[in-house]
Amino acid sequence: MENIIKAIIVDDESNCIEMLVWLLENYCPEVSIVALCDSAEMGLKTIPKLKPDVVFLDIEMPKMNGFDMLEKIGNIDFQIVFTTAYDTFAIKAFKYAALNYLLKPIDPDDLTVTIQRLKDKMSAPSKTQMDMLFQNIANRNLPIERIALSIGDGLVFVNTKDICYFHADSNYTFVVMVDGKKVLVAKTLKEINDILSGSDFFRVHNSYLVNLNHIIKFVRGDGGYIVMPDNTQITISRSKKEEFFQLFTKF
Repeated sequence: MENIIKAIIVDDESNCIEMLVWLLENYCPEVSIVALCDSAEMGLKTIPKLKPDVVFLDIEMPKMNGFDMLEKIGNIDFQIVFTTAYDTFAIKAFKYAALNYLLKPIDPDDLTVTIQRLKDKMSAPSKTQMDMLFQNIANRNLPIERIALSIGDGLVFVNTKDICYFHADSNYTFVVMVDGKKVLVAKTLKEINDILSGSDFFRVHNSYLVNLNHIIKFVRGDGGYIVMPDNTQITISRSKKEEFFQLFTKF
């Protein structure tokens, strides 16, 4: 018999709770809903008592939001799936910390993929992940300093300033650090670009996302290329060239 996943839903909107209950019952029979909480305050009382495997947590709630509730709980010994209407900043914060989230209205396929991900790794997020999340939410106007990257057996946490460039390798990506180390992560370059867009990283080519701070020089010639600290030469796509030069007017 398949292991049962005990779940609690925390959301102040009754229609959102009802829809998620219906989706879980119809698409994820391995999930057993043990409590429904219509406020963060109720979640704060219920979660420590029932000790769920996973909490589906809405972010925006009156009086106390989802982030505040988690900080008050302190010891997070359960998986979290954040549920939210589209919030660009919050979603980036989840991605930086490699945390699970679902966009409202929740798509059944996204839900089943998320549940499978939980089953593959039924462990609570690390303290480092949660610290990263809280710091990013509290300092939303400051540049992101650290990022969590998925590797074969877990996560690796790196300072963004220490990343030289990313190189696509099919559905995986090599992260090349300033010190020359390489890490293979289980994300496509597009996914990483979505996370880091708006920071010091720029996708100069379909296969490369570079840290602008570590470009050694630009060489004119056949289309032009940049040189990185490890002497890697990266061609700049024609469609990216104008935007690339505009970025350097900021420096």
